[in-house]
Amino acid sequence: MLQRIFPFLIWLPLAKKSWKDDLIAGLTGTIIVIPQAVAFAIIAGLPPVYGFYTAMITPIIAALFGSSFHLISGPTTAISIVVFATVSEMADATTDIENYVALTLVLTSMAGLIQFAMGLARMGKLVNFVSHSVIIGFTAGAGVLIAFKQLQHVFGLEVERGSSFYIILKTIVLNIDQTNWYVFIVAMGTMLIAIIIKKFVKPLSRFYMLIAMVLGSVLAYFLGGEANGIENVGKIPSNLPPFRVPAFSITNIRELSTGALTLALLGLIEAVAIARSIALSSHQRIDGNQEFKGQGLSNIIASFFSIYMGSGSFTRSGVNYQAGAKTPMSAIFAAIFLMVVLLLFSQYASFLPKSAMGGIILLVGYNLIDFHHIQQVVKSSGRELIVLGTTLFGALFFELETALFSGIGLSLFFYLEKTAKPNIAILGTTKNHRFINIIRNPEVKECPQLKIVRLDGSIYFGALEVVSEFFANLYEKGDVKHVLVIAKGINFIDLAGATWLAYEAKKWQNNGGGIYFSGLKIVSQQILKIGGFRDEIGEEYFYADKPTAIREIYAKLDKNICENCKVRIFHEC
Repeated sequence: MLQRIFPFLIWLPLAKKSWKDDLIAGLTGTIIVIPQAVAFAIIAGLPPVYGFYTAMITPIIAALFGSSFHLISGPTTAISIVVFATVSEMADATTDIENYVALTLVLTSMAGLIQFAMGLARMGKLVNFVSHSVIIGFTAGAGVLIAFKQLQHVFGLEVERGSSFYIILKTIVLNIDQTNWYVFIVAMGTMLIAIIIKKFVKPLSRFYMLIAMVLGSVLAYFLGGEANGIENVGKIPSNLPPFRVPAFSITNIRELSTGALTLALLGLIEAVAIARSIALSSHQRIDGNQEFKGQGLSNIIASFFSIYMGSGSFTRSGVNYQAGAKTPMSAIFAAIFLMVVLLLFSQYASFLPKSAMGGIILLVGYNLIDFHHIQQVVKSSGRELIVLGTTLFGALFFELETALFSGIGLSLFFYLEKTAKPNIAILGTTKNHRFINIIRNPEVKECPQLKIVRLDGSIYFGALEVVSEFFANLYEKGDVKHVLVIAKGINFIDLAGATWLAYEAKKWQNNGGGIYFSGLKIVSQQILKIGGFRDEIGEEYFYADKPTAIREIYAKLDKNICENCKVRIFHEC
């Protein structure tokens, strides 16, 4: 019971053994977040310090109350963009920054409350509708996007903030001749050092990112640093987030409600998608409900410490996992280290070259692309490939949330299309009285008076067209008056299906025959019983097993036809 309320009790014993790995991963994550925090805060329309605040408190709460061992929460691109789009309609970030910040904190708290409420309502299962192909496509698209957004720091070119994938690519291609080779050497050198250490220097492989960034900084220094255009992270603030109660009011709540709901849903999908994508490699089981609660609490509590909306970070989570993190303790270490850096070493951390960061993040982006699973999807399923491709290219050319929603919507469409066409097999018997699909063996024989069919799927409103058409054709042929449905494969029956079933059964009964059911699942029988449809059809038309059904139905067949029958496929014949 306590572990449900305080999920960190599950992994704390593990952290005692893995604290060194988590410490290293946390330190690496701290260095990674410094330039990100500045950039995301600016995108959100806030002073840079708010990006650091969000990277301090949010990941700690999310780590303590979430379910993922590797997810790092904090400021993100998509969330920052939506925050700006929502709050800027009510306040000007340049002329009315105090009001802008106040509204941002209210928005954050409201979004967090919605997320937490969804977790309490156990709506975490909604993430089950996010297919494997969506996750792979989303991860790959985000990986490419992350990598491309670092190209300006790799080539030393100016790219307008917030530019799309296409604009970044166009800018780089058109201005490739203006490449700052000092910046390029630092970026490529840092990335190459990281690759070499990871693959060939096994004793130091866990430190590969950290060592690469340090050596990249040294390389930048010997190449002349800022004198040759190698830009550093810059001045970093040196204070911790202050306590501040959000300015709740009826007006603010009403005007921010739509934006809060959008942010809540986007944040949850983003966080859980990232957690699940990493879980594919780490083989960890993600609890969607707990993740909802963790994200909700992180934003609720954070809003009281001058912190804006946060969610799962692809870059930081990817770096965290690849750096060897074993438990959420790495996120806590990263937050603590960031506090220490800001308080004591901000002047030193400010000398970190953006190009060195670009080289590392370029590598992280590449590693997020799951080539193995993409190859499997390409080989195995055209529909899954469409879903994957839609999500991937959606992430590149549209917003991340658009990519996710498109992928989810398309995968649900394909699922519904598939379930709307349940498999209906006509069964015959072999010489040894074994029932098989007549398509598999054309030599099997059928009873001339009893049609035996197996229905694999559900009888619901979406599948009624296919199922009803099959039985209508069977009825119109007039070859048989009795149909036995092997119903073990019927997963569920909805109201529309039950209504049609009762009507169809009565039609066959009035014609002197009937539709019989063998092995219908209890869950499929519920609506038939509750709605009175089973009584309407008749209890005598439902059987527990196939042998009993055949024995009982055989007694209703025309004996004159049976006497002259040459098939004789039943034991009763």
